[in-house]
Amino acid sequence: MDRIELFATFARVVECASFTRAAATLGQPRSSVSAAIRLLEDRLGTRLLHRTTRHVAPTQDGLAFYERCLRLIAEVEEAETLFRSAGDGPAGKLRIDVPGRIGRLIIAPALPVFLARYPDISVTLGVTDRAVNLVEDSVDCVLRVGPLSDSSLIARNLGELRLINVASPAYLAQRGTPESPEDLSAHEAVHYASPSTGAVEDWQWLEDGQLHSRATAGRVTVNSAEAYIACCLSGLGLIQIPAYDVAAHLKAGELVEVMPEHRAEPMPVALLYPHRQHLSRRLKVFADWLEPLLREQLFA
Repeated sequence: MDRIELFATFARVVECASFTRAAATLGQPRSSVSAAIRLLEDRLGTRLLHRTTRHVAPTQDGLAFYERCLRLIAEVEEAETLFRSAGDGPAGKLRIDVPGRIGRLIIAPALPVFLARYPDISVTLGVTDRAVNLVEDSVDCVLRVGPLSDSSLIARNLGELRLINVASPAYLAQRGTPESPEDLSAHEAVHYASPSTGAVEDWQWLEDGQLHSRATAGRVTVNSAEAYIACCLSGLGLIQIPAYDVAAHLKAGELVEVMPEHRAEPMPVALLYPHRQHLSRRLKVFADWLEPLLREQLFA
């Protein structure tokens, strides 16, 4: 095994946090992966990984070396493409993760265009509303909606997601139409619990540039956008939802916007990945393709 292969094996172990999972993704025996890491540690003269029966994590030296490995691997990959003909494009597997409804409604239907444009790229598309760890889940990039907390990642800001307040005609016929947040005391909302933390989000609105919030009554709590919309369609209460999510329901008259002057603060949307200066060609072309797609279908 040459040095670049050793580096790639080490990087995969860090990303999978497991010798067994790393071996499976590399198509190698676990013993070969373990031997490669021992050889690398002997060459470097330092311990790169903390090993337990259930988990593998990089040491401080291991983290520093992992960062360097990613740069070297990317540089080798780039060097191998230097003498390709002009018609050759980026190649390889791209692993991405996106929020559920954005993936289903926008990205998946448009993927044939991307794959036709780049026939040597294959895509593993994860569709989930939970927070994904790029390293632990072996993902090249994630699309995230809302405030960011991953300070170690590079964020490519794509735009802001407009939120609106909606209810079903049946609910409004029974409970009346709220005109302002002061009317919420006479209404119920479908509660949305964060898939990551379980915390129930308060009702929010912007007024004179200030963000306000209040708790609302409600008897149903959900933790997915699909269930959130379904409950609203069933007349179970008001919801605050990205406009793109319910555009078809609004057009069909199945939902009605309420309190348009008291919308919640728009939510930022960003594509996150580990290293700006060593972005692979396949990830760069995907990001460049994704941004105009979302601007047209998500933010319009």
